[in-house]
Amino acid sequence: MRKFRSQEWFGGKDRDGFMHRSWMKNRGLPHDSFDGRPVIGICNTFSELTPCNSHFRELAEKVKIGVWQAGGLPLEFPVMSLGETNLRPTAMLFRNLASMDVEESIRANPIDAVVLMTGCDKTTPALLMGAASCDLPTIVLSGGPMLSGRFRGRTLGSGTDVWKMSEDVRGGAMSEEEFFAAEAGMHRSAGHCMTMGTASTMATMMEALGMALPSNAAIPAADSHRNTLAQMTGRRIVKMAHEDLRPSAILTREAFENAIRVNGAVGGSTNAVLHLLAIAGRVGVDIALDDWDRCGRDIPCLVDLMPSGRFLMEDFHYAGGVPAVIAELGDRLDRDALTVTGRSLGENYRDAPCWNRDVIRRFDNPVRDHGGIAVLRGNLAPQGAVLKPSAASPELMRHRGPAVVFEDIEDYKARIDHPDLNVTPQSVLVLKNCGPRGYPGMAEVGNMALPRKLLEAGVRDMVRISDARMSGTAYGTVVLHVAPEAAAGGPLALVRSGDMIALDVEARTLELEVDANELKRRRASWSPPSPPFEGGYQQLYIDHVQQADRGVDLDFLVGCRGAAVPRENH
Repeated sequence: MRKFRSQEWFGGKDRDGFMHRSWMKNRGLPHDSFDGRPVIGICNTFSELTPCNSHFRELAEKVKIGVWQAGGLPLEFPVMSLGETNLRPTAMLFRNLASMDVEESIRANPIDAVVLMTGCDKTTPALLMGAASCDLPTIVLSGGPMLSGRFRGRTLGSGTDVWKMSEDVRGGAMSEEEFFAAEAGMHRSAGHCMTMGTASTMATMMEALGMALPSNAAIPAADSHRNTLAQMTGRRIVKMAHEDLRPSAILTREAFENAIRVNGAVGGSTNAVLHLLAIAGRVGVDIALDDWDRCGRDIPCLVDLMPSGRFLMEDFHYAGGVPAVIAELGDRLDRDALTVTGRSLGENYRDAPCWNRDVIRRFDNPVRDHGGIAVLRGNLAPQGAVLKPSAASPELMRHRGPAVVFEDIEDYKARIDHPDLNVTPQSVLVLKNCGPRGYPGMAEVGNMALPRKLLEAGVRDMVRISDARMSGTAYGTVVLHVAPEAAAGGPLALVRSGDMIALDVEARTLELEVDANELKRRRASWSPPSPPFEGGYQQLYIDHVQQADRGVDLDFLVGCRGAAVPRENH
């Protein structure tokens, strides 16, 4: 029988073993709970401040049932919960902090394997980053999407329809009363966004990477099958502990390439770029920004799901979910990649059916020809920028226009609706100082709302460029993650209103048409903005955060530090 690391706590026949067992028995655990069975940590991101994860108390109990059934000892522990809807200035600022919480909680405690309970956007990458840095057997359980939104006979998609309705209000096409009446109809059950936003995308990525059981991504939170999956996840992690099946055996380069291709097929969020780069950095896999273009460029968008299409995650699940997409991609994926089931990706999904070809298309009949993430380079983004073609306007994919520059988000909010703003539909909106250091935390403000006077004239999309992110539920011809960011002295910092900018998505270029000598003169007079916060974690973050092309991790967190048992505490 394999000896687990938890026996370093609970197996001792001495004073220390007495103390570790005795205190744990205060909740009524029988003595044979410590007989050498694996201790399964259940890493729970429940919080009433994180609405997406508000049902995790019940879900954790289902995991525990599965762990007990398989002969393990389940012990739940909390970690920082990252609620996208409430955290300011942005949940992304705290992704790396939460990953530290996860990593140190796992390593410091008598844990042999871990179930990661993820849901809202940043909880998924944060938990896997932390667990990957420990490299103990790990499995992901997502909380699932909420039920489809409903309002006055309409289907509403979380996030996506917020942006649409907000623009309609500002453009005079919808009343404020109707807009606010839609609030309760949009989010009507537990669960995360039911569009293919970042939460659904990252749940999909967990399945594509092989880190979650099949069908994990799309089962609605309110569906009883989610509780069944939780129980099966609890059973499986006990077997993984006995098999010593670790993330380092699953999270290979081939697994990341598979995930990139699946992301293209589902029309996934641009945020997945940052998160997969960061996760890869924790396990030492050399995945770079350009791999997103290389692997995803020829993958069409097969899933007709908001924001790139019409349907929602509930429809996606009942159509076959991620298994049907993986089966449709076939040999375009590395089907030998290992998964948490102990079987390969091909073995898991070979015969997965599709029940609705309106929702999940065949490869030769896609929703969009290009579903991957376009990686742009040029003198405006020497380290890269990204754009989501499936959410963009075809007529703007090649565009040249004068910049309308906003120095920061406050400048944007103060001027965007001013009637004297010098802007036309051909203009390019440019937002600075919203990147990793500049905001700080790289907020989801890149999908800038259009000027009111253009909305009133019927304009619904423009080219927008920033060093920020945008919500995975958002849409539009939006260039994001410009690196280096403005606050780090990137060329974006030097752009002035009236400068001509040329975007060519097919050529993958983003150029600022300003003479090099003029840019040199501008740089000589540039100085970095004052940090918005000094001291504490935010100061640590600003001092150590990497740029978008590196995944925005903290430089000292990159790599796997393992889970050697620390020295005794008494």
